[in-house]
Amino acid sequence: MSTNRLTQIAQISVHAGDIDRAVVFYRDTLGMKFLFQAGQVAFFDCGGIRLMLSLPEKAEFNHPGSVIYYKVDDIKSVYETFMDRGVAFVGEPHQVADMGRFDLWMAFFQDSEGNTLALTSEVSK
Repeated sequence: MSTNRLTQIAQISVHAGDIDRAVVFYRDTLGMKFLFQAGQVAFFDCGGIRLMLSLPEKAEFNHPGSVIYYKVDDIKSVYETFMDRGVAFVGEPHQVADMGRFDLWMAFFQDSEGNTLALTSEVSK
């Protein structure tokens, strides 16, 4: 078995057109732990994984990126809180799979920069 394998995510980068607007959204609207901002780059802590907001380095990188799924304990409560804060959800939280011991629920929304994000929750039966 090789020891040269990927086992941990250290950082995720999300493109932003307006760093200050994106910082307000992630820090104030979503309540993420803001670490620091250095010019046109901002960093947040998400359970030990750094989230980096940055301007695209080249025109070909200027598009929404991968969907980031944030695990929450009570998806309906977080959904209501974020709705009250003006978060634009694509739809209400919904069950996507019966996993046996629990149901997997998700709700998708967009950040201030047009990136798709999601809440996910394992709801006990």
